[in-house]
Amino acid sequence: MAEASYEPRLKVHYRDKVRPELTKQFGYKNAMEVPRIDKIVLNMGVGEAVNDSKKVTSALGDLAKIAGQKPAVTRSRKSIATFKLRENMPIGGKVTLRKNRMYEFLDRLVTVALPRVRDFRGLNPKSFDGRGNYALGIKEHIIFPEINYDQIEQIWGMDVIVCTTAKTDDEARALLKAFNFPFRQ
Repeated sequence: MAEASYEPRLKVHYRDKVRPELTKQFGYKNAMEVPRIDKIVLNMGVGEAVNDSKKVTSALGDLAKIAGQKPAVTRSRKSIATFKLRENMPIGGKVTLRKNRMYEFLDRLVTVALPRVRDFRGLNPKSFDGRGNYALGIKEHIIFPEINYDQIEQIWGMDVIVCTTAKTDDEARALLKAFNFPFRQ
């Protein structure tokens, strides 16, 4: 168990640098108005799970290594005969990261994982939803340092959704830029 006084590097960076910068840039009057990252949701859909349920188990194991906590199994809501999909079949997993784990994951994503993506030209600055949340898709989960390339059965894609308390996309973009998100120009 980690000691109680430990704080992630990005949490300290947010408190000491990002918050005063955003206050100055947008002219917030109250400290609680300043946008912050609320949570990060990782989602992994496993389409091949219809034929082989072991694939979901292996994908969830990899997701657990990446997130550092146990993922929740996502199940199909209804049957679709053309896809051989039955209701309530496990078809993927998701993890919601908050507080210290969220900052640790964000640090690994920006400093280690994204630079390892092949032909990486930067993140799309338009992938905001209008309410200050940012979504990005990762084609190969092997870019994370926790995944041992020799031990994986298959390469999965995943979604990373960064939920912020920002009211507008511009505020959220400024927040994520302050966290060194590599947006393309």
